[in-house]
Amino acid sequence: MQLNWSALGQVAAVSLGVTVAVVVVFSLGVLGLARVEDTRERPGAASALGLTQAGLCFLACAAVVAYGIYLIVPQFH
Repeated sequence: MQLNWSALGQVAAVSLGVTVAVVVVFSLGVLGLARVEDTRERPGAASALGLTQAGLCFLACAAVVAYGIYLIVPQFH
């Protein structure tokens, strides 16, 4: 049995990179929600900006998860 080690390394590197990117984007979404909570305690801060940031980040994470499910499930092709 032969293993294509370079292909395995590429898959591992891409998987690690996408995982780190999704975690960072999700963390930015949580930061946006924290900004919304901060505006409740301190009026005058940008509440809409934090809510928009959170919504876009969580939408991006959901899109990545949906694309992964699309790639895994053969009935979706």
